[in-house]
Amino acid sequence: MEAEDDDYFASSPPRRARAICGKCSRPGPVCLCRSLPAQPIPTQTQIIILHHPHEAQHKLSTTPILTKCLANSTTIVSRRLKPGLSPLLDQSPSAVYLFPPSKSSPSLSLSDLRTPPAVLIAFDATWRHAKEMVKASEGFLSGFARRVSLEVDEGVGGGSIYESELILRKEPCGGCVSTMEAVARTLRVIEPDGVEIESKLIGVLRDMVALQAGFLKPVKHRVKMLKKGKEEQRLKDETHESSESFPIVRQGQRP
Repeated sequence: MEAEDDDYFASSPPRRARAICGKCSRPGPVCLCRSLPAQPIPTQTQIIILHHPHEAQHKLSTTPILTKCLANSTTIVSRRLKPGLSPLLDQSPSAVYLFPPSKSSPSLSLSDLRTPPAVLIAFDATWRHAKEMVKASEGFLSGFARRVSLEVDEGVGGGSIYESELILRKEPCGGCVSTMEAVARTLRVIEPDGVEIESKLIGVLRDMVALQAGFLKPVKHRVKMLKKGKEEQRLKDETHESSESFPIVRQGQRP
């Protein structure tokens, strides 16, 4: 029987790998070639994206599509920026890097930029990993780059990119966006044709979202369970609020 089983598995045809488009590097059903610019968009700004190794394996990362849209863009897969990774950054050019401010590292807003930078640096990772990457890179960046941020509110729960439109990945807090949208917003301000460039990039991102969303399975949200003590307190509070809102009216008594 063992020999027969071995023969069966040996004769079983191997599973076919999904066909990947040679231009957009995406599977056939979600190919974006029709949405990509006929030629990569030229920019005066050089764009460098530090891509976390984990994020580089994520199917929904926007960085691969972004670099196919922009002629002057480069991806570096690493956990931090340091000398030797980029010949361009080793020259200490005028640069900005995108990330919200912290107590130890304040940032400028896009409107505060007096002159366009030569280089725009973005960090592509989860929120937690991006913080680690920025902290690890700031020693190198402090000599030539300024920290610039979009409007972000960490006190507000994050929705999806484009609010109700992007249902693929939930953002951690209000104002957070994908790497592709963050770069698009920044180029709108610092590039002479920024409005047009942003519109093209956002159009590609919208198409990517629409294609990918068609293959998603419905997600069942889990009910958040409270500990016994908290649940009892919640029921007590609700009962108290109910008695205040709707006082008991005894027979013969006017409300």
